[in-house]
Amino acid sequence: MSRALYTAATGMHAQQLKIDVIANNLANVNTDGYKRSRAEFQDLVYQTLRTAGSVNTQTVDVPVGIQVGLGVRPASTPKNFEQGDIKNTGNLLDVAIEGEGFLQVRLPSGEVVFTRNGALKVDAEGRLVTNEGYEIEPPIIAPRDATQMNIARDGTVSVLTANSERELEIGQIQLANAVNKGAFESLGQNLYRMTGDSRDVQVGVPGSEGLGTLAQGFLEASNVRVVEEMIAMITGQRAYEANSRVIQTADRMLEETNRLR
Repeated sequence: MSRALYTAATGMHAQQLKIDVIANNLANVNTDGYKRSRAEFQDLVYQTLRTAGSVNTQTVDVPVGIQVGLGVRPASTPKNFEQGDIKNTGNLLDVAIEGEGFLQVRLPSGEVVFTRNGALKVDAEGRLVTNEGYEIEPPIIAPRDATQMNIARDGTVSVLTANSERELEIGQIQLANAVNKGAFESLGQNLYRMTGDSRDVQVGVPGSEGLGTLAQGFLEASNVRVVEEMIAMITGQRAYEANSRVIQTADRMLEETNRLR
């Protein structure tokens, strides 16, 4: 009977993890560029009580075996990189990626990471940076007398200066993409690190080689769907309750067994 107790306990732990993932999704429902996660599970090892094809006492092959599963365990929490809604912000430094690709960001350590959040800023040195002050890659530096910055759909960045009526091109934003997006590790701050083969990352100009284009004055909203998360939360809660009922039932059966004389 202890087998049922431990098996049901693994189910309760699994559903708790599922609720934890859902809670994080709902907490980030208004986080620009956030991609929702889901919890995936796999069954544990099985205890074989009788093997199919074995011979019984009458020297006859047994057609079907007996196996009892020992529960469930988490397998992965993959991100869903489906495109989120595009919203108009009116801020000329905001860029949304329409299609595939990630903005590249260089950390103070020199490592290049990736993001879908295009809420960009200009720091005191004129560099185009993220909300956390991390410089985008390749670096783009605006003149100190720049009065307006324009970002084309292909990532070309140009500015108007106080002393010129013509736009001055100062660089081009590039996008990166990977075939195996499951190799992206979430770092927080809307950043991802490639943990797989770095050769899987392809860098190019927006609008080319399957990469998306940029939309100035827009941001990509979170792709969390509240209704779907609420449904998943309800099913997770019911599964948790069902596993707790199994523990209660197994406990009652053990209690009855202890009463036997």
